[in-house]
Amino acid sequence: MTKTINPSSIVVAVDGSDDSHRAVHWAAEQAHRERRPLLVVTATGAVDVPAIAWGGMAAAYVYQPQELLARGQAVADEALAIALHLYPALEVTATAILGDPRVVLTDVSRDTHMLVLGSRGRGAFRSKVLGSVSAAVSRDAECPVVVCRPRGRASADGAGVLVGADGTAESVPVLELAFAQASLLGRPLTVMHTLLDEHVGFRGPGMISAGEPGLEEHRLLLSESVAGLRPKYPEVETDLVLARGLAEECLSDRSGTWDLIVVGRHPVDTLFRLVTGAVATAVVERAHTNVIVVPQADPRT
Repeated sequence: MTKTINPSSIVVAVDGSDDSHRAVHWAAEQAHRERRPLLVVTATGAVDVPAIAWGGMAAAYVYQPQELLARGQAVADEALAIALHLYPALEVTATAILGDPRVVLTDVSRDTHMLVLGSRGRGAFRSKVLGSVSAAVSRDAECPVVVCRPRGRASADGAGVLVGADGTAESVPVLELAFAQASLLGRPLTVMHTLLDEHVGFRGPGMISAGEPGLEEHRLLLSESVAGLRPKYPEVETDLVLARGLAEECLSDRSGTWDLIVVGRHPVDTLFRLVTGAVATAVVERAHTNVIVVPQADPRT
């Protein structure tokens, strides 16, 4: 990459689709709330446009690098204009980068505060930048990744922010980001810990009532997880809940009622972490609201 990125920036990836416009709205609002600069990025590759029939034969035109960059810059500039229309005082820049979007955006994630994506792209040139790529980037990025889903913007009657907690030391940054987002939005925070036990088979997945006995150890784990964060964010109304079932099912259940879901992603280096990493991907795929995927540190380092 030739573009130097301010490490305090929020980066939003765009391709001109409605989904990427939704991402621009979210990213601009987030940058405004956090008083951070916003960088709009279009990642473009060697994309073939549909063949044109001529003389009974088909011919495909391949865009040259400079043409791709010019078209990509036009898309980025359009998104920049949207951000400035929403927040005229916002510090916004836009750039187009040539390369595989998955590689480009993962590379960008090493040097930025947060990366924001739509959930899917469209068309030939406006290709797959935000479609399957959103899953790849949320899986591999080194910074928090926001995947903006349809119906995902926060509203006055939303249930607030939901975060999954597993009780490990590595999950503390996930919880802290969730507290920070709840504070920024002025919304309540629900911290959920999920468990699988012998009751799942006949009770089924779902929320566990506060009075259910025998779960004191799980409740203590949940309480200890947020003990250091509640004093730091006293303005955030916090609810601690237990749920029974697979984490991705519990976090995604009625996801459209939440303003935002925050989930951690373990490094993929063991079978356990492969499974827990897949939880984040599953939540992104199932959710009907915006999801932030937060990379967690490797406990061995």
